[in-house]
Amino acid sequence: MMNRVIIVGGGASGIMAAITAARNGAQVTVLEQNDRPGRKILATGNGKCNLTNLDMDPRHYHTDNPERLRAVLKKWTEKDTIDFFSGIGLDMHDRNGWVYPATDQSSSVLSLLLLTARENGVKIKTREHVTEIRIRHEKTGITEGEKQSAGQKNESADRLGRFAVLTDTWHYDADRVIIACGSPASAVTGSSDDLIRFAGQLDIPCREFLPALVPLRVRDQRSSAWAGVRVHARVTILADDMETASDVGEIQLTQNSISGIPVFQVSGSAVRALEKGKRVFAVLNFMPDLTDEETALSMMNKHRCNPGRRTADLLTGMLPDRIIPLFKKEIQAAQDKLDQTAEQKQNPDGMFLPLAEKIRHYRVEISGAASMKQAQTCSGGVPLSELTEDLESRRVPGIYFTGETADADGECGGYGLQWAFASGHAAGVAASC
Repeated sequence: MMNRVIIVGGGASGIMAAITAARNGAQVTVLEQNDRPGRKILATGNGKCNLTNLDMDPRHYHTDNPERLRAVLKKWTEKDTIDFFSGIGLDMHDRNGWVYPATDQSSSVLSLLLLTARENGVKIKTREHVTEIRIRHEKTGITEGEKQSAGQKNESADRLGRFAVLTDTWHYDADRVIIACGSPASAVTGSSDDLIRFAGQLDIPCREFLPALVPLRVRDQRSSAWAGVRVHARVTILADDMETASDVGEIQLTQNSISGIPVFQVSGSAVRALEKGKRVFAVLNFMPDLTDEETALSMMNKHRCNPGRRTADLLTGMLPDRIIPLFKKEIQAAQDKLDQTAEQKQNPDGMFLPLAEKIRHYRVEISGAASMKQAQTCSGGVPLSELTEDLESRRVPGIYFTGETADADGECGGYGLQWAFASGHAAGVAASC
């Protein structure tokens, strides 16, 4: 007899789990609370949908159990993702290893996923908000809630299934349940923390959701001056003066916050450190391609070519105009030394090194993260140590967790979707057996 698989959530991992389970002979129903499935897929990659990455190293993820994550990713690699989408009709291209649909439209990805699901007999029911997941008793085939209902028939567990999945208007019998309801991250309609409620109902440990891939708020009075600047820089996170993460690229500076892909990449580390009560700083390096000495030498060469210019003017062409005032104190100190050496006819070598060091090590305190709605994903969820390599709960066999509901969050660059597809495939295969 085929397994009846109920999937809670019609996002990337849920649809992949549905297709996989159906292809393996299961009877599959997806319950999606929105009016249509896949809303977050449409929003990924700024609407371009970064499917996966050719550099699929587990170091690009944060999790409590790297070995468990590695095992899941090994069973469904980036090549499997590419082959799968190619097989259902999607053309793709990669940009420095970041793989996108050739159309650069996430709608192409979603349309083909839903078409493939329908072709494999998957039922997708929208506007179905799951309120409770109940475990049936093996002997009686009824749940604790059903014991309270007058006139409840004592049907066998084999007929009813191991679980009852209740929605606002209906209940579904299931032999296996895959929880793929995502997280509260992003402003997409339907993002929720339903997982916390389901884990509580099933007595399964679950970590609080924290925003990841998110802008960081800073405590710096001078941040109003840099608002609107985009600059190539490195950002390094220090938690109690210990370096925890670093990345380089285009950083967006706004009043009281920093953003951009490099900040997203290190934000999870900052948020987790703040949650532990640590004091967290971001060190901004505005000349990441040079050393302190090389930066000072560059300013010295500009001075020698243009000896009449003030120190602040030497930075024009090196840094965006609105960043230069951040170093007012160091600029004035360098200018004073230049004026002094000029009067004494001394060699000004080394005068710019303190200014160069400040430009490459500008420290701002992190006061927190932007709202959950501004986060692209979350850390938290059911720890991988609580799950098997098939993402099945060790405490409640027959319950599976995929995508953001399992505590594994990846960097920008297709890692989140690759985890969604890999975890969905693993759970889909296991739930169908």
